[in-house]
Amino acid sequence: MDLISEEARELFKAQAHVWNHMFNFINSMSLNCAIQLDIPDVINKHGKPMTLSDLVHALSINKAKGPCIYRLMRILVHSGFFQISQLDENKNNVVEEGYVLTPSSRLLLKDEPLSIRPLFKTELHPLLITPWHSLSQWFTNKDATSFETAHGKMIWDRAGDDPNFCNIFDSGMASDTYFVSNVITKECRGVFEKINTLVDVGGGTGTLAMAIADAFPHLICTVFDLPHVVANLEDRQNLTFVGGNMFEAIPCADAVLFKWILHCWSDEECLTILSRCKESIPSKEKGGKVIIIDIVVDGKKGDHTSIQTQLLFDMLMMVNTRGKERTRKEWEELFKAAGYRDYKITPILGLRSLIEVFP
Repeated sequence: MDLISEEARELFKAQAHVWNHMFNFINSMSLNCAIQLDIPDVINKHGKPMTLSDLVHALSINKAKGPCIYRLMRILVHSGFFQISQLDENKNNVVEEGYVLTPSSRLLLKDEPLSIRPLFKTELHPLLITPWHSLSQWFTNKDATSFETAHGKMIWDRAGDDPNFCNIFDSGMASDTYFVSNVITKECRGVFEKINTLVDVGGGTGTLAMAIADAFPHLICTVFDLPHVVANLEDRQNLTFVGGNMFEAIPCADAVLFKWILHCWSDEECLTILSRCKESIPSKEKGGKVIIIDIVVDGKKGDHTSIQTQLLFDMLMMVNTRGKERTRKEWEELFKAAGYRDYKITPILGLRSLIEVFP
């Protein structure tokens, strides 16, 4: 016999749905706390399932707050960042349990080559969290972004004023680039084998360009970014750094590469950037093309989680930049408006795709 009516059950279900979204920030902040306490690295260094008492002893915390580590780990286990595993029986024939890493928490280790720990720390930096508190105010004013409403200037100007944040931001972008470069240099070789020169626009400290230059020694690569970004970076054999403004001119090359750049800018600004690209690359017949690594939003394909992540990225762009994540149709309209004749989308990078655009 049901104790409550179907109507009441639906009401409580709706309440739980609201509560979960209301408190979703707790998941990211709890994980951020674990990263700051080096919990993934401490468990990994332990080499076997780590008991709660061993974990508390190893952490640099006030030991009186040790019982709270259990509560922190409980939610992170529930979120899938750690698992509980049994240890061998101890001398009292008692089977103990310990924490082990999951594939997700391994991506947060300091020494993991594909670690996205720096990107996580970047996105949870107070400078990038604060604009979310100004979002509703932004909808009522004339500011270009909620970031500008919160901080009085655009994100790129704010980063230029704050070397510490700029370094954190560059490290975050570089960590993601390590992740991407590992795939494209192995799985997308045909994209680079027939070109001789490449310009990585907005390439930061050159993480992606270095990986491409190493994988394709015949390829002369140029990292093109704002002068203050590349000012102290040293050239190497087939890689050079050039400062400038992509809205004014882009160095000439067979191909121009944009990784996570165009989604930061409005359609009008992207048209200007793509126009500068057409001025710097040869025709399609001579090998000219633009290579874009970005999200192609598709609300009909993919699982619920991947679609949600793409939509979260779109909101991130809306709050902190003038850009957006684009659908296939929106990308196509942008290319056509910029005077490009053809394009090819290869969905090979998880939530993102590799797009080749031909003049």
